[in-house]
Amino acid sequence: MVELNYRVAQDSLAGIPDLLCLARRFFSLLAFVTMFETVQAAPVDPILGLTDAYKADPDPNKINLGVGVYQDANGVTPVLPSVVEATRRVVAAEKTKSYLPIPGSPQYGAAVQRLMLGAEHEVIASGRGSTSHTPGGTGALRVVGDFLKQNLPAAKLWLTDPTWANHPAIFAAAGVATDSVPYFDSATNGLAFDALLAKLRTLPAGDAVLLHGCCHNPSGIDPTVEQWQQIAQTLAERGVLPVLDFAYQGFGIGLEEDAQGLREFCQTGAELIICSSFSKNFGLYRERVGAVTFIAADADRRDVVQSQVNRVIRTLYSNPPAHGAALVQTILDDDALATQWQAELAEMRTRINGMRTLLVKKLAEHGVPGDYSFIEKQLGMFSFSGLTKQQVERLKQEHSIYMVGSGRINVAGVSAANVDRLCAAIAAVCG
Repeated sequence: MVELNYRVAQDSLAGIPDLLCLARRFFSLLAFVTMFETVQAAPVDPILGLTDAYKADPDPNKINLGVGVYQDANGVTPVLPSVVEATRRVVAAEKTKSYLPIPGSPQYGAAVQRLMLGAEHEVIASGRGSTSHTPGGTGALRVVGDFLKQNLPAAKLWLTDPTWANHPAIFAAAGVATDSVPYFDSATNGLAFDALLAKLRTLPAGDAVLLHGCCHNPSGIDPTVEQWQQIAQTLAERGVLPVLDFAYQGFGIGLEEDAQGLREFCQTGAELIICSSFSKNFGLYRERVGAVTFIAADADRRDVVQSQVNRVIRTLYSNPPAHGAALVQTILDDDALATQWQAELAEMRTRINGMRTLLVKKLAEHGVPGDYSFIEKQLGMFSFSGLTKQQVERLKQEHSIYMVGSGRINVAGVSAANVDRLCAAIAAVCG
């Protein structure tokens, strides 16, 4: 009997290691499963989230005026014929998929500078500007954010009110403090220039201000050349670093005209940063083609600054993708292709401006209260419509018309086929 009990006890104890092993696995699995328990869902992106809602809407007559992509009269975002030809050439000539240098292709950087500044500009002649190829304009902005945080940690970055919805988030992610300067006058639907200039005259030396080089997003309101001159002079006198977001060159008045304001900041010895994007004017949205240009006081200082830019890039994305930049460079470096591209860009610009005129006319015909003639004076893809958040929500819920909550309209989403339905819906929510 004693022997039997002993054996039973042995058998029971023999199973304990297995139980302990199972217990360890259970609690290990439990810990693994709960690692993300405290992660909270992020809010839906206020702009890109509209596309998801639009796609899910079954209404066959729905209208998307939200995300900032160009659309032709059929609602298609086309591949430009010049880009098709450049793609053929790039693919045929490509011999390697090896890495680009940290700042990307020097030839691409040179082409970007010529487009922004003009081939004979002093910045190019003196060699005091350095251009790095970035993954889109957003990548350029984030490089600037990390550069400011690491090299000018006391600098506050001032943003226009309003500004692109992603600007504050980009610089917050980089740890850069931001504040705002007045820009849009809702009473006149124009530029609050006096208030803007007055605020700029109070900014502390060593801070930076982010301005839109042309086609302000979301308002569509740009300073005149004379106003740009006053802004540039004020920032120089205050010792404030200008940062220009230059994402829509050619969508306002023309390539040269749209660059006039930016060039006012490029006086001899002046320092500034330019963030470029070729998503819109080349239609290369998904290729993520951008650039960041640091203009220093001289070529020696440029090299020092670029060393820090390289350091930032190395930890962000190491080096840029090649294909989209090769397309832009191929077009800009070939006179015939560049001429073709400029004509295609002019066609896009003309269509947008035509839709502005048609929209103003149809709003009046449908009896929408108020004077909307300001829409024709705005530049670029966007218009600050003046619609309230509540009216925008009603347009979405009752009419399947999608736009940003601020009332920003992507005018390229308007067409002869949908403008009457759009204006009738606006009349309904404004009545």
